[in-house]
Amino acid sequence: MPKNKGKGGKNRKRGKNEADDEKRELVFKEDGQEYAQVLRMLGNGRCEAMCIDQNKRLCHIRGKMHKKVWITTGDIILVGLRDYQDDKADVILKYMPDEARLLKAYGELPDNVRLNEGIAGEMDDDDDGHGDISYLEFGDDDIDQI
Repeated sequence: MPKNKGKGGKNRKRGKNEADDEKRELVFKEDGQEYAQVLRMLGNGRCEAMCIDQNKRLCHIRGKMHKKVWITTGDIILVGLRDYQDDKADVILKYMPDEARLLKAYGELPDNVRLNEGIAGEMDDDDDGHGDISYLEFGDDDIDQI
């Protein structure tokens, strides 16, 4: 039997489930930074994002966030702009959904930005779940003809 010479296995690399970011202070943008919404994930630690200044940029997820903070399509992120490349940026921070709603309430994000609120945010209380879809009903005689 071979001896294990490492300092632990998969569970050590995974680390503890740190819930220290549940109540964190809301971070606003500074000069050289911009808010953006992720359009699509490209792989290899990169994503394509539409910044609030209407520029589409290729964003690189920094190593501190890589494999620790999961970024998906539609997320609101804070990116650091590059002085030497206008079409590229670096992801500094991912905002949680409640933080993104607060940013929109404070007027930091424009009204045309659509936040990820899921299916629950799209349905009204008086809606019966069918929406504008009209259904066809078949009688017994229609089914016999088939």
